[in-house]
Amino acid sequence: MTNEPHIPRPTVDQEAVLTHLHAARCRPTPVNIWTAVADIPVLIAEVNRLARLLSRTRWDFADLLAAARATLAAHHDGEPDPLAYLRDAVAEHRACTMPNEGETSE
Repeated sequence: MTNEPHIPRPTVDQEAVLTHLHAARCRPTPVNIWTAVADIPVLIAEVNRLARLLSRTRWDFADLLAAARATLAAHHDGEPDPLAYLRDAVAEHRACTMPNEGETSE
């Protein structure tokens, strides 16, 4: 594992998109307008990618929250190893995430 945090990077050059839009608004020539319009499919693809990442993050959070609740319930019920639920969920999750800066991976 690397020490880089796992943060999704934008795949769109936002500065270029804004430059194209500004050029089309200030000087609406056919070339400037079509250049700005050509950014639309790229922006839609980025929105779709971010929506998939958000969905994945929500599922991961829901899985970890369910494991935490199962751990608390198991502890309340007096099970011999209540942390097993959480350990299993964290082990599954660990393969997909990177450690934060300053943390060491086990």
